[in-house]
Amino acid sequence: MTYTGDVEVGGPADRRELPGLTISKVAVSEMANNAYLLQDAATGQALLVDAAAEPDVLRALIGDADLRTVVTTHGHWDHHRALPDVVAATGATTVAHAADAGDLPVAVDRTVAHGDTVEVGEQVLEVVHLRGHTPGSIALVWRGGDAGTHVFTGDSLFPGGVGNTQQDPERFASLVDDVEQRLFAVLPDDTWVYPGHGKDTTLGAERPSLPEWRARGW
Repeated sequence: MTYTGDVEVGGPADRRELPGLTISKVAVSEMANNAYLLQDAATGQALLVDAAAEPDVLRALIGDADLRTVVTTHGHWDHHRALPDVVAATGATTVAHAADAGDLPVAVDRTVAHGDTVEVGEQVLEVVHLRGHTPGSIALVWRGGDAGTHVFTGDSLFPGGVGNTQQDPERFASLVDDVEQRLFAVLPDDTWVYPGHGKDTTLGAERPSLPEWRARGW
């Protein structure tokens, strides 16, 4: 089956099998948050991006995968409501940026910073700090070789623009600068973008709109 990334709350997960890594996406809660399960093909070890809500749905998504890690992309409440349940059920290590760690409902086992890496089995994810939506928002980049480049952006980048910065010009400038310099300037156009809400996109699809985003200020 062809992966589209178009998922609905209450609907099935969409699954993408790539060489080395399987990515499963599900939407949960009244906020239609996306949660992503990444499973390494060689070891079966798994990582969850944002235990947002509906722990029963997330446990079903995890299934019998060997969940080792839960990464929270930022500290907003709608992205970590199921974190206590998922950690209690799996014993997974919790990971977040230090600047947002205090906003999470459980202790963060490992804080990360820009340039760090997080492993899922034999696969390596690069941590990209994107300042603006929250002080500690992060993205995760997987460079999959022949499978392409994939980035999980939380609420920092969506189809059509960057994340909400509450009409604060300084926060917006920080976020759009980071997104441009740390994602668009260094990753190829075919990089697949998995956001915290809604549909997926690619950097190439969004790149022509960067000047428009700067001009409008959001």
